[in-house]
Amino acid sequence: MLFAGSDEGVYRVSGVIESGDVTAEKVLDAEDVFHIEQFEGLEGLFVAARSGLYHSPDGREWTELSLPEQKVYAVAATPSGDRLYAGTRPARLFVAAADSTLPTDEQAWEAVSEFRELREQGDWSLPRHDNVAQVRSLCTHPDAPDSIIAGVEVGGIHVSDDRGASWTTRSIDGFDAPHLDDVHRIVMEDSETMVVATGSGLYRSTDLGRTWARLDEEHDQRYFRGAFVHDGSIYAGGALESSSSWEDEDADHALFECHDGQTLEAVPSPTPEEVAVGWCAVGDDILGVTHRGTLLRRRPDEGWRTIGTVPTSGDVRGGYLPLSWYVD
Repeated sequence: MLFAGSDEGVYRVSGVIESGDVTAEKVLDAEDVFHIEQFEGLEGLFVAARSGLYHSPDGREWTELSLPEQKVYAVAATPSGDRLYAGTRPARLFVAAADSTLPTDEQAWEAVSEFRELREQGDWSLPRHDNVAQVRSLCTHPDAPDSIIAGVEVGGIHVSDDRGASWTTRSIDGFDAPHLDDVHRIVMEDSETMVVATGSGLYRSTDLGRTWARLDEEHDQRYFRGAFVHDGSIYAGGALESSSSWEDEDADHALFECHDGQTLEAVPSPTPEEVAVGWCAVGDDILGVTHRGTLLRRRPDEGWRTIGTVPTSGDVRGGYLPLSWYVD
């Protein structure tokens, strides 16, 4: 079953794979959903949203996991499932034990003090973001069980290999781009390889951020809200500028694929006036969703086509629309 986040909650979407009409039923009221995640060591779905952090064992009944900060922009878990991490706005990182029961009380969460010290050493803000940063992306990988990678908007990429006890900044540098620390999404290909969507390009590193390659250099669309990796291929939607310009008459959006880790190619899109912002895989199929809520599907050896919609609202619709395929 497909679950889709929007700016007003989480929807359970049916009819995506089987023939028939796609329908969406709201299952959680939440403000500005940024992530819907599943973790190997924990049961169910986890939702990070401006209104809080939520968990459901089956996508039907939901519980809020209260934190000291309400605005939760990212969530991750250790591969074993014994620790749950949450990144917030303002940019703070919290951790809680999750091996016996999930942390439903804010007292169960502990601020990662070493991450706070890292924040105090850097300039993590921009005037257009009200001079406040947020932890936008958190990643772990089963082949590196003690590692956690954090992406900060605006504040760059930071890596810990000891479960958050110490941190190293892995800056994207050496490129002619103004917003390299404007990190929107980090996606892990393996324990060392990551793809990073930023406000100034799409980047890939094969050594956990020590060196970088830019993927979008041959294209005008340099603003990436998200990216997705599946079976060695990268999928992303690009725009000329940030989401406030996506509805302009002269907006020029693109749908991208990269199958060799180096060459980013623009491919025909059934919705060229819309930016793809959310992704997931269903077997060999890739699902995407645009900022207007249009659902896309790509089957092997076929192009992209529209299959339905997810409800959205707001003047600038669907800046973040995460997708997750859940097998009950």
